[in-house]
Amino acid sequence: MPSPTKGPRLGGGPAHERLILANLATALFEHDSITTTEAKAKRVRPLAERLITFAKRGDLHARRRVMTVVRDKNVVHRLFVEIAPDMAERPGGYTRITKISPRKGDNAPMAIIELVREPVTAKPKRAAVAEAEGATKRAAKERGAEEPAATTPVADSGMAAAVPPAQAEDAGAEVADLTTAEPVAATAAAGLAVVADSGELAEESAEQSAEKQEQEQPAAVELPAAAVAATADGSPPEGYPVKGNADSGLYHVEGSQWYDATEAEFWFEDAAAAEAAGFKPAGGPEKQRVDDDA
Repeated sequence: MPSPTKGPRLGGGPAHERLILANLATALFEHDSITTTEAKAKRVRPLAERLITFAKRGDLHARRRVMTVVRDKNVVHRLFVEIAPDMAERPGGYTRITKISPRKGDNAPMAIIELVREPVTAKPKRAAVAEAEGATKRAAKERGAEEPAATTPVADSGMAAAVPPAQAEDAGAEVADLTTAEPVAATAAAGLAVVADSGELAEESAEQSAEKQEQEQPAAVELPAAAVAATADGSPPEGYPVKGNADSGLYHVEGSQWYDATEAEFWFEDAAAAEAAGFKPAGGPEKQRVDDDA
């Protein structure tokens, strides 16, 4: 008999092992969280996530593939209608395993395996981050190339020309007296740098600070059609109870599962107005009670 490839086999044989894993997956989809041994939790995890991937497809063929493992039609219906919409924005990692204290009696290591149904937080893509870093490096190189050009002496502009002492001695020129010169002119005459007037420096620093403040300000979010912006204290505007989240593009009807935990950037009058603006119901239409009978 061939040996198992993923550690000791569960149960007495391969068929028994398949039944154990199928029952664990059925219980997980029915209750969202189960407590079992650590070995069984690790073995059922890839099976459960594969079944969720089939459920996200939502077609008839995927439903029949799932029913070869999960025999309970009510659990399969819940997997396709309730669980799969919550996983629509999640690219993977549909389950979470948390270790707990050992079991009394045989001291077996125990764990809790549960479905991760929290809304996905939008993160910047790696390509956008790489492009931003490249732009920052190019800007730094351009500033470094412009700095040597700024030290070129300019005649008749009110700025002191930089003449190193060694060159002045070779040319037979006299070195300027640094004791009576002003600090800016003295620094320039010493060959350190050509410094502009203090007034010009103040204007340049003010412009740079203004540009920096403009760059640090967050970009304004465009207000969708039939939407109202969020109030300063976060309370809903009068007559607009539906929340809209700009990052996820989902809306939440008052009284739904994640309504209180959602931070809204937009408010809509009803679900129809939110869908007209391009927002989708969080967890599917049944989760948000879009129908009047719900």
